[in-house]
Amino acid sequence: MKRNVVTVIFTVVLLGCGGSPPSPAPAGFVNQTRHSDAALQALWAEAQQSVAQKIDLNPLQRLSNNVSPETRPGDPRSLSIEPHQLLVAAEPDVSAEVLLAATGQRRFDPTGMIACPHPCNVRYSTAYSFYQPELTKYAASWEFAADNFSVILEYEFENHILNALGYDMTWR
Repeated sequence: MKRNVVTVIFTVVLLGCGGSPPSPAPAGFVNQTRHSDAALQALWAEAQQSVAQKIDLNPLQRLSNNVSPETRPGDPRSLSIEPHQLLVAAEPDVSAEVLLAATGQRRFDPTGMIACPHPCNVRYSTAYSFYQPELTKYAASWEFAADNFSVILEYEFENHILNALGYDMTWR
């Protein structure tokens, strides 16, 4: 009897010490925008459809170099990829003075640009995403620029989906 009690206690202790793998983060967003979760989910669904139809792997490279598009057929696996506590938040626009000094690019305030931290391929952008942890940041001035906001977030959500599917994200 004593042996059975010790075995049960030992088993409970082992299970309590990480005997099972951690469960993945729940699906959804950590929404720090002024838009509803439903609006973000709708943009995510559009990104899934876009990736299911056609994949463009080098839009950033084409902006700075004279190279051909690197496109792939759509990937239907995109329809099953969901965000997992993806942080979506605005970041204050960089000032026109800072942008001019750093890049020589003239813009009026608000610039619609934010600093893109390492390992981004560009110094300033309208938005950027990281995948560990999952986050998307965008220039705050785009928050209520209706169509532009949607286009910016859909592109960043496509990036999350492509990354989850294992595509090379070097020029996205």
